[in-house]
Parts: sequence; C-alpha cells; structure tokens
Amino acid sequence: MPHTLPYGSWPSPISAADIAGGSPRIDGARFVGADAEIWWSESVPAERGRTAVRRRRGEDDDVVLPAPWSARSRVHEYGGGAWTTTDDGELLFVEGSDQRVHRLTPGGEPVPLTPAARGMAFGDLTFAEGPSGALLFAVRETQGDSRVPARDIVTIPLDGSAADDPSAIVSVVAGSDFLAAPAPRGDRLAWIAWQHPDMPWDAAELRVGRLGADGTIAEHVVLAGGHTPAGPVAALQPEWTSDDELVFSADPPAPHGTGRWNLHRVRLDGLQATPPEPILADDADTGGPLWNLGARWFAPLEDGRIVAVRTHGSDELVVVDPESGAAEPLETPLSGGVLVRDARGPRVLLSGAGRLVPSGLWLLDADARTLSAVRGGVPPVDPSWLPGSRALTFQGPEGDVHAFAYPPTNPDVSAPEDELPPYLVLVHGGPTAHVSGELSLAVAYFTSRGIGVLDVNYGGSTGYGRAYRERLLGRWGIVDVADTATAARGLAAAGLADPSRIAIKGGSAGGWTVLCAVADTDAFAAGISRYGVADLRRLAADTHDFEARYIDGLVGPLPQAEPLYVSRSPLSRPETLRTPLLILQGSEDPVVPPSQSEALRDALAMNGVPHAYLLFEGESHGFRGAETLVRAFEAELAFLGGVLGFDTPGVPALPLD
Repeated sequence: MPHTLPYGSWPSPISAADIAGGSPRIDGARFVGADAEIWWSESVPAERGRTAVRRRRGEDDDVVLPAPWSARSRVHEYGGGAWTTTDDGELLFVEGSDQRVHRLTPGGEPVPLTPAARGMAFGDLTFAEGPSGALLFAVRETQGDSRVPARDIVTIPLDGSAADDPSAIVSVVAGSDFLAAPAPRGDRLAWIAWQHPDMPWDAAELRVGRLGADGTIAEHVVLAGGHTPAGPVAALQPEWTSDDELVFSADPPAPHGTGRWNLHRVRLDGLQATPPEPILADDADTGGPLWNLGARWFAPLEDGRIVAVRTHGSDELVVVDPESGAAEPLETPLSGGVLVRDARGPRVLLSGAGRLVPSGLWLLDADARTLSAVRGGVPPVDPSWLPGSRALTFQGPEGDVHAFAYPPTNPDVSAPEDELPPYLVLVHGGPTAHVSGELSLAVAYFTSRGIGVLDVNYGGSTGYGRAYRERLLGRWGIVDVADTATAARGLAAAGLADPSRIAIKGGSAGGWTVLCAVADTDAFAAGISRYGVADLRRLAADTHDFEARYIDGLVGPLPQAEPLYVSRSPLSRPETLRTPLLILQGSEDPVVPPSQSEALRDALAMNGVPHAYLLFEGESHGFRGAETLVRAFEAELAFLGGVLGFDTPGVPALPLD
C-alpha cells in the first residue's frame, strides 16, 4: 500500500548517476563489411564525454576506437559525421582533440591522414569508390586570420600523403558559406549549400556537379531549394537511388508543396534534371533542423522502397513506395528523436526513443516488421517508476501551443489529497529544435520524486511545419515566452499543477527563454538556466560563425535592430530579475561564454535575489562529463526543493547567495 508524502520529497531509486550513465548518446551507426557487422559511436560520460566507436560481433560487443581517442567533429561547432568506414572495415574518424582525420585498422594504432596544426576541422565524412579508386569526402572548415572560417568539400587521400603535405587534400567545391551532405555517385557529387544570413532550415539548396579529372567541380546546377519565387525552401539529405535518380527532402510552400519536409526526387541526364517530383505529399515532416552534420531521416532500401521518419509532434516510421506514394506505417515503440542511420538489404539501423522505451540503437527488419535493441533501449528501472507522456495543446495568443506532460509517478508513494504537485517546465534549445514526448531518465529523475514535468514545443519549434517554425521570426523573446507561460498557466488552470510552484528550465536558447520568462511574466516561481543567453549583443559578438547571423531572423539584423537587442535582453534591464535562479555554465563554452552567466550572477546579487552559480571546468556548450551531469542534476533538485518548499532526501543542500 503506497504511503503518503508531500510532492517533491518522494524517495526514488533513480539517481543523477543513473542519468549520467544511462541511455547511450548514439552519434552514428552503420553496417560494415561483407558480414554486415553493426558499428556505432556513443558518448562515454565516465570518460569525460569522449565518443567511442564500438561494434557488435555475433552476441558480443567490443571497442573499435579505444580511449583516449574520441571521434568528434567541430565543423559548424556542433559537428557530426565524425566517422565512417571503408568497405573492408577500416575506421576513418576525426579525432576530437585536434580535428585531424585518422585511419584505423581495428586492433591497430590510428594513422593520421590530415596535417597537424593547420587550423582545419573536418566533418560529414563519406567514403566512396570513385572512377579512379577509393575516396574519402569531407566538409572542411579552415580557420585563417579572419573570424569567419572558409569551408569547402574536399577529398582526403587514404594513403596518408596529406598528413605532411596539405596540398594533397583536393578542394572539390567551395564558394558557399556552409556545405553539408556530400553524396558522391560515379563522377557526380550532390550536396547541400546555404549562405548567411540563412540557417539550413530557412533556405538551403540541393546542388549537383560533375567531378573533373583533377577531382574538382567546375560546374554545378541547383536542383531544388533556396530562395524560390514561391518562397524559401530548405532541401535536406540527398540520396542516390540509382545512377540517374536522387531522392531528397524539401519543404516547398503551396501550391508546389505542403510547407512540410516531404520526400522528393529528380532524374538526371548528366547535369540535366527533371523538375522535383514529390514522392509523398504529407502533412508531416521527413526532416528536421540540421544542427549536426550527418543527420538522416530516411534511407532507400535495395528494392526501391524507402524507410522514413514521419514527424508531427511525435515520430513514427513508415515504408514508402516511391512509385505509388503509399506510406505504410511500421508499428514500433519509437516515437521521439528517431534518425535513420544506415540500411543494408531490408535491415535498417535506427537511433531514438519512445514514450515507454529509453533512447538506444535499434535494428529494424522492414520485411519481417521486427525491431530489436542493439544498444540501450532497455529501462534501467522497473517501468512502474517511469512516466508516460501525454500530448497537450493549449490556446495561446499566437495560436496552438504544443507540449508533452509527464505526471508525478511513483508506485510506492502518493501525495496528500489536498495538495497539487510542483511542476518543472522544460524549454528546449535551438530555439529551432523539437521534443517528442519520449521516455527520459532526466525527466523520470524529477517525476519519480513527485515533481511533474511539462516539455513545451513553443512557436519556433520544428515538427509542426514551416508556419509554426516561422512564428518566432523577428519575435524571439516574445513568442517563445508567451507560449511557454501559456502552457504553464494552462496546466495550472486544468488543476494539474500548483500555480505557485511552477519552475522553468532550459539550456542555451532555452536558457534565454527561461531568463526572459522570469523577467517578463509572473508564471514561474523559479528558473534554471544551463548556459543560457542573457545578452543578445554579446551573443552576436561572441558566438561562432554557424550562428553568427541566426539572430538576424529571430530578432533583426544589426545595427538596425540594436534597440530590440537591448530591450529584450534581461541583462539590459537587470531590475526585472526578481525570481530565484540557478545558473549552470561550462568554462569552455564558445557559443555562450561564461561572461554572460557571470554578468547575470552579478545582476541577481545586486538585486538581492536568491541564486546559485556553478561553473564546470572543461565543459563546453552542453554537458558531457559524468561528474558534471551528476552535480548539475543534484543541484537542480536541491534548488527546486529549497525554493519551492519541499525536502530532497539523499541530495546535498544547495546554498543560495
């Protein structure tokens, strides 16, 4: 029989250490060699967040890339595509510490393929057999005297000759601010390109060019995307299905499209192409924001079918017949953060989570309709401790506001009948990102203790189409704040949460929304900011090139919009900061430097507002180390207990200044 305790103070078997060592963070996966071994990469929090590459051989796993090596790219700051393999099972990877590309025969020592100390970074590694032999394509970023790096798509010789001679790296194509997704086929290369001030989800072009005898592209054509007469179009993920057909995702507006990322194809004769033809016109997205290189939302199968992710709020998997346009749903437990990593025959590697299963790497057989976990995917505690999410929609000043609610869940404890639970409202980063209501130990850490969680997809989020995403344009710090406050108040109005004990938490751009929300609304009793933006002018001056013009669209271009940058930034009006705050910051963060969090701390101290500031040495933008994760989650729980008025047994108290 459950016993009665106040919300927030329930004992739980889920610790912060379980979060740090729980579901693996899968960064990539592929089938390797004639035996189709499964290789994947994952972050190892216990080893300071390094990215290891592992493989499944029969029933056993072993490490391909051991410590201290780490497969991590820094291109576009967020990296991605940091490793691939040759056809015969050699690993090609970007070493995180120096960004050099290496080649590794399993069991041997890595051999460098690119030069040291040349200011180069590489990502989106793609191995291909070309007309003149094997080639390794990559997106290269070269830092010179300018703050803005140069970028090109290159080929890197596999014989190691470029390790001492950078001229051996061939620059295949350049001339764009940003490039992604090199897709070689024979003597042609397809890729994605975009220019400042666009982000890749605003307007990005699908291009194709012919490789000359010298390995470079002298001429290319734009097949889709970019700034069209009907409006901007963001093309994603070119995939060759034959020598003369490319499949990709794009979101053209009406009357030529749905404004959602849908599958399209073009047929080519040389560089002459047919107009893009929609394969499936759908009120859902097969695609998402290209924060990380190498992201894939679909994969062609050998028989011509396509396995794809279909997103509207939550994710589902479908098998698409390109000839009929029919999409057959696949019944799987996966519903959030699903990416298609690789395909071989009818077998498909997927990463993602579901409403009732944690994140993992999964093997799908599209013919047998079976799904099995390769890594992760198994709840670390009894499912009775884990909350299932519920999709909610609230009516806000701009229209619908979508969110997922996780109620307090504990099989051993109930709360007093006259008490409503405290809630923690989560706002994702980006701000162009998305949550899908998937199972998360980070959520269960709070819900198992009697703290409800509401995860909000405010206006600007992906997963609901371009119109919902563009609701935030020019109004960052307004729409996101209003939508999040609407969701919090709607939760309280429905009798699901104590209106006096609702807190808000977010990181990066989500941290910005936290700070604006506590400054500009009375909906929240406390705030938690992880490396949050506090001053837009400082962000514009300090941040890296990938996001250097992002705020042009979210607020306005400088210098014309400087008054808006000032008026919306919480640090410009410190007198509005009156809500208790916990500030968590990495010392090596290039996106939001510690100076912003320290200025925020000083403003709170000047106002006499209870607060705590924790600086984590060696951490960047997004915490990876196990010790950091444990300390951060325990501090968050202790902070909520101290401010919202409940005990937090087993967690050290957090002194507030």
